[in-house]
Amino acid sequence: MPPGQQALAGQGIGGALLRHKRLWLALLAWTITFVIFFPILWMVLTGFKTEAQAIATPTLFFTPTLESYEAVHARADYLHFAWNSVAVSVGSTLLALLIGIPAAYSMAFLPTQRTKGTLLWMLSTKMLPPVGVLVPIYLIFRDLGMLDTRTGLTVVYTLMNLPIVIWMLYTFFKDLPKDILEAGRMDGASTLQEVCFLLIPLTLPGIASTGLLSVILSWNEAFWSLNLTSSRAAPLTAYIASFSSPEGLFWAKLSAASTMAVAPILIFGWLTQKQMVRGLTFGAVK
Repeated sequence: MPPGQQALAGQGIGGALLRHKRLWLALLAWTITFVIFFPILWMVLTGFKTEAQAIATPTLFFTPTLESYEAVHARADYLHFAWNSVAVSVGSTLLALLIGIPAAYSMAFLPTQRTKGTLLWMLSTKMLPPVGVLVPIYLIFRDLGMLDTRTGLTVVYTLMNLPIVIWMLYTFFKDLPKDILEAGRMDGASTLQEVCFLLIPLTLPGIASTGLLSVILSWNEAFWSLNLTSSRAAPLTAYIASFSSPEGLFWAKLSAASTMAVAPILIFGWLTQKQMVRGLTFGAVK
């Protein structure tokens, strides 16, 4: 076979192997995705079953019904819990960003000998089990009249997410060239003007992804909401827990309530995934 034909044959075999490799990688990715997503899919399907169908032999083929959703609506005011989740998640995120941006700015551009130790200490607080500080926080909130209030839950969620917010903002700010800020100072910009008109616009993708992650973490938090609220300020995590009782778990109703609780944050995450990925990779490629 002439050398030219051998080269073409080699390219054809190499291209076929590459296509097969991509096909197997795609199948593997879809399989992993299905395995991860299957519990959510099963929860959604169970919400459209009756209690008898939910505890029967598992099957994907059944006659859907809204009986469980009607029972959930009759038992609790979904909009009340949903509004609490929105208010607390958004409020805690805004408060965390309000504190985190100046803190990350000072650590990134005005570091001291204690900056590294402070960052490590903040990160170490995430390793502390929340139950270890439950009693003192509960007593403080009780004395301040902050139990079962959105304000109290907002403060706790802010403290919970603040280490992650500061760390992420610190990494984004650290990637920003200092020459840009120095040019602003030479033009007479104050520290506040430097932050508002230079730092924030240039790192907006990173700030946005940090805020989105904080909202998701706050929305999904269950420990503090179950222990610091009862009814007035209870978010959707407490709404789900209310469908477990001493008589047992009503799987269909619990699945319907869980679907209603996770649907808003799933839709929110789906709509903002591009912004989150863009922000998380901000500064990774120069």
